[in-house]
Formats: sequence, C-alpha cells, structure tokens
Amino acid sequence: MNHERVGNLSLPAPCLVDTGVVINKADMLRLLQDLGRVRYHHSQDGTPIGEGEGYVMEVFADPKQSTLVTNQTLYLNVHSFDCLEMGRLEDERTHFDLIQEKRCLRLVPLSDPLKDQHHRHLNTAAFEAMVAEALSASWDACIDDENNFPE
Repeated sequence: MNHERVGNLSLPAPCLVDTGVVINKADMLRLLQDLGRVRYHHSQDGTPIGEGEGYVMEVFADPKQSTLVTNQTLYLNVHSFDCLEMGRLEDERTHFDLIQEKRCLRLVPLSDPLKDQHHRHLNTAAFEAMVAEALSASWDACIDDENNFPE
C-alpha cells in the first residue's frame, strides 16, 4: 500500500458505550445538555472542595465565559474543561467527570432520561393541545366579531 493511499484513509469516529474519554467539544455538549438534575462533586488534586445538588440550566461552548455552579444551578461551558470522562459508579449509576488539569467536577445524574423524555413528550402534547384550543377560540371570536358588525 502506498503512502498516498494510506493518507486518504480516515479512521471511523469513536464509539463509546458507558465509559470512555471525550475530548470533542460538540460531543461533550451533546452528553451534558439534557442532564437535568445532578449531584455534583468538586475536587482539586483529589481533595474534595465541595458538593451539592443542582439543575443543569445551560451547556455551552464559549472560550470567553465561565462555568458557574451556584445556588443549585449549573451553567457548564465545555471550554472550561480539557475532557469529559464517563463511567459507572459501584451502584451502576453513570457519572461524568469534567476534567481541567488537576480539577474535577463530577456530575451524577439524578434525573431518569427515559421517564423525563416521556414526561417531556406528554408536556409537549398537552402544550400543543392547549395552543390549538386557544387558537381555535381566537378564530371563533374573530368570526363572531365579523358577524356582529352593523350593516
């Protein structure tokens, strides 16, 4: 096989199942954006600094903004971290370790994505029905107004 042929070959994208290290910022965004409620553990050099529970409000990629964890809310900037390590705890729960040099922000989801997706679908359906009903009522009111004009 010649060098030109080898240079044109591309490796397939990685496939990670439950464990692995993610360095691609777009992949990190996808993994984190729908976490919902989490338990977080913050450590530096393996020494615990803080922990708590919160809700992931926003996940974004902006090299000029900070990751903020306060008041039970998390605003996660994937540019604040070198990589994301995902794995399983002893009780089989998934964890996501956001690593920056010797700092680690571990996120353990408290939400169940299967249940949340079902509720999200139900909430969307209910919202769509409510909007359709409101629009229908609005159209009925417009028709009534048109029919009530004196001639």
